[in-house]
Amino acid sequence: MSQEHTLQKIPDPPRGWRAIPWRLPIWLYRLKLGWVFGHRALLLTHIGRVSGKPRQAVLEVVHYDKNANTHYVASGFGEGADWYKNLLHNPNVTIQAAGKSIPVVAERLNPSDAEEIYQGYHRRHPKALRSLAKLIGYIIPEDEAEMLAFFRDHIPLVAFRPR
Repeated sequence: MSQEHTLQKIPDPPRGWRAIPWRLPIWLYRLKLGWVFGHRALLLTHIGRVSGKPRQAVLEVVHYDKNANTHYVASGFGEGADWYKNLLHNPNVTIQAAGKSIPVVAERLNPSDAEEIYQGYHRRHPKALRSLAKLIGYIIPEDEAEMLAFFRDHIPLVAFRPR
């Protein structure tokens, strides 16, 4: 991996008015329309580590294992995302996916398992991984192996497994 990519700063999550587009999908779930996302997105309800209050975020599902009913989600803003930090504090959360509410436990995947999931996502959606990364503000390596290594090393992947 080139030094330019290993030293890249993880973008800060959007705050204030910049967060509005990222939070709009929450309203689809509140209007009982979250089913339209199927297993491509989920609504995460978690507890704030400081406030102790329920918080919500809609997250893209990188992979869904139907047999295990497990959803895999990447923390696009790295370890600085509030939802991710809250999961570290309390991994017992609830998700809504495909019209169902599911009590789950969140677990960060080890890097080799994460890389395997990222490779599968890249095969299924070759442009999406790169496009989403650029939208967030990453400089993505052109080389596929370097790109996947960047995600493996810098973007935590979380499994939501039923309790």
